[in-house]
Amino acid sequence: MKEFNYKINGAPYRVVVTKSDSELVELEVNGTPYTVELAPKSKKPKPVVQRQPTSAAGPTPQSTSTPLVTKPAGSTGKNTIQSPLPGVILDIHCKIGDTVKKGQTLMILEAMKMENNILANGNGKVTEILIQKGDSVLEGTDLVVIE
Repeated sequence: MKEFNYKINGAPYRVVVTKSDSELVELEVNGTPYTVELAPKSKKPKPVVQRQPTSAAGPTPQSTSTPLVTKPAGSTGKNTIQSPLPGVILDIHCKIGDTVKKGQTLMILEAMKMENNILANGNGKVTEILIQKGDSVLEGTDLVVIE
C-alpha cells in the first residue's frame, strides 16, 4: 500500500494505492475509492540506420529512388519568427503591413521574469501577426510572418 499527499490548486489530497497491476489500479482519494484503468504503454519504434556496404573500388552509385538526404525546398519568401522560449507577450511593436529591417524589435516577450526583445531576422513586410498582447506562448510558437 502506497500513500501520496498532493496539493492541487491549494486543496490537499491524500491518495492511497490499495492494489495495482498492469491494467487496473485501485486507490482512495481523500477516503473515496476509485478503480482506474491504465492506458497501455506504447513503445516508440526505434529508428533504423542502414549503412551502405563499402568496397575497395570506391563508393557505389546510389539508386535513382528517393535520396536519403534532401535539400530544403527553395525559399518561398516567407520568414516566420518563432518564440525562442516559453513566456508571455508583453508588447507588440509592429502591425500588419509594416516594413521591418533585420534586427528591428518586433515584440517584447517576458520569460523567467525577464523582458526579451524578439527581433526581425530579415528585411521584409509583416504579413501576419499570429499572437496578441498578453498571450502565453510556448517555445517554437510562430509569432510573426515576414515576406
